[in-house]
Amino acid sequence: MKTLKLKTIKKGSKLAIISPSAALPNLFPDIYELGLQNLINALEIEIVEMPSARLDRKTLYEHPELRAKDINDAFGDDQIDGIVCSIGGYESVRILKYLDLDQIMSKPKMIMGFSDATTFLSYLSVLGLPTIHGPSVMAGFAQLKSFEGAFIEHVKTFLMALECPYKYPEYKQLTHGYKDWTCMETLGECLPFSDNKGMHTLQGNQSIKGKLWGGNIEVLEFLKGTPYWPKSDFWADKILMFETSEDKPDPMTVGYMFRNYATQGILEQVKGVLFAKPKDYSDEEVDALNEIIKNILTVENDLGELLVMCGGDFGHTDPKWLLPLGCEVEINPFNKTITLLESPFEIRKKEVGE
Repeated sequence: MKTLKLKTIKKGSKLAIISPSAALPNLFPDIYELGLQNLINALEIEIVEMPSARLDRKTLYEHPELRAKDINDAFGDDQIDGIVCSIGGYESVRILKYLDLDQIMSKPKMIMGFSDATTFLSYLSVLGLPTIHGPSVMAGFAQLKSFEGAFIEHVKTFLMALECPYKYPEYKQLTHGYKDWTCMETLGECLPFSDNKGMHTLQGNQSIKGKLWGGNIEVLEFLKGTPYWPKSDFWADKILMFETSEDKPDPMTVGYMFRNYATQGILEQVKGVLFAKPKDYSDEEVDALNEIIKNILTVENDLGELLVMCGGDFGHTDPKWLLPLGCEVEINPFNKTITLLESPFEIRKKEVGE
């Protein structure tokens, strides 16, 4: 299937804000406002809040069609160049049946989020629309001033000046969470940072190239067995990417989910697997998860040659990478790097004065 190209983002672009899952902008307006202002200041763009972005919890939950309408309308509006999620949640799967696929696919543009946004990000990427697994307004952009400079440089380069091949940055520090969103004195601050150990190779010794697909491993469970799950011929050139949520599923539970990809025959077809740093895991829990994954691959399924890299910066820890589902990357297990080989954006003509 042909992969579409997205509208480019530049200074003055209009980015639509949606709340496809939880009504947290309504519950925590201060952190939401901070995230919006940080986006405006950092990227020099304009914000367009879609009608349901600040809806109350009851209305938003009871009307998934309103959330889907915001997505449809944002794609249909030629003045809007991209879409960013306010936050995640837990049941955006309910909006999928209301998406206007003709409208969305005929006017491709960036849509970015993570966690529960995995439902529509993964589904739309299967259809040929590159989607961006990356930070949200309230979880990522609201904390902008707490992160090292490499993060905003990554965001600006990826969204507004991307040239491939592009090597993903190595962040020096990471955090597993944020300070109280109701306390104005620490608004936008993070929990203590620690040294970022980077990625490590769990198994495999060959560099691989493939198209990214995946997201939150728990949310992907909602899609299995539905019309939104990829067909059997989808997996051949893919690199699976998995992250875990703030619910902190234990290592064995993650193993149950991962084993299903082997049972479906998916792991026999893909080029490799990339795991993010699991939020709030101790070193012992990380070791336990690694052992479970390796046993599933080697003892149970004789897949000891499949490249599996762990510790990527695209999960519920911060700062995050922006990863385009549906685009080709190269993963090198020797220098532990990820290089984007294919831009999701159309080639932008430079304007006078640039």
